[in-house]
Amino acid sequence: MTRESQALTFVLNHPAAESYARLIGERFPQVRTIVAPDSGRLEQYIGEADALLAFRFPVEVFDKAKKLRWFQCTGAGVDSILPVRDRARHITVTNARGIHGDIIADYVMAGATMLYWDFRRFLREQAERRWNPRSMAPLADKSLGVVGLGSIGATIARRAKSAGMTVLGSKRDISTPVEGVDRLFASESLKDLLPLCDFVVVAVPGTAETVGLIGATEIACMRRDAFLINIARGNVIAEAELVKALQAGTIAGAMLDVFEREPLPQDSPLWEMPNVIATPHVAGSPSNYTERVFSSILADNIERFLKGHQLKNVVDLGRGY
Repeated sequence: MTRESQALTFVLNHPAAESYARLIGERFPQVRTIVAPDSGRLEQYIGEADALLAFRFPVEVFDKAKKLRWFQCTGAGVDSILPVRDRARHITVTNARGIHGDIIADYVMAGATMLYWDFRRFLREQAERRWNPRSMAPLADKSLGVVGLGSIGATIARRAKSAGMTVLGSKRDISTPVEGVDRLFASESLKDLLPLCDFVVVAVPGTAETVGLIGATEIACMRRDAFLINIARGNVIAEAELVKALQAGTIAGAMLDVFEREPLPQDSPLWEMPNVIATPHVAGSPSNYTERVFSSILADNIERFLKGHQLKNVVDLGRGY
């Protein structure tokens, strides 16, 4: 019996579970889908799952997922499964890598422009009806460093290069050139990259190795007129140290889409800092997200799974991405 002739039970633990079930049913009527958007239904049905679709892996029900062979993450980061990765080697983990790059590059370039031109100041002056002209050098005269040159980081690098910027980047393996990057630095040479950048964009995956990657020492390596943009994970930056640097003027400003705690606590000083733009983890959320995941990755992977073929966007759990 081929895998294609066997029943595939797909548990959908996602706010858009109904939409995913409809799309799967229309394309793959032989696949059984179970809509389980809440913890109660997930716990009830996870034991029947051959495959699980979710934004975050529900480690709390891992021991009940006896039949689980495939986890399709609807995001790019799979850090949620890393706490049990040593016991999850039998599960193929795939992510939605490839659909976030363009929208995140839009966010980064808009953020760089807003920070550099100090649009918050313009808005304050507008509210006060103050006419205060000033001149600026073009972004093309500036340098942008991308920390982490995976799919998203590489897209950001290409976009910055298309704007005429000098682009620097860091990654583990620098033996192969990266399109749009003028100069590559090894991961262990991050402190050499930081002082050269007008903008530092953090785009590394969320793993145990990247927690606290940007701490007090790294922030001190940045120039006083430099800006930090984080679209990675909140815990990649030591938030308390960043707040201190922003308050002291050690760096010029920051645009943050991710935080150590989300939603950002009401008492966080980041809410009211004049040199900070804070957004609610939206940089990688294009419109029609469900349809994009299905058409770009999920449908192809279901077909591959049913035929017993290698899946697309397989994650190396040992590396965490």
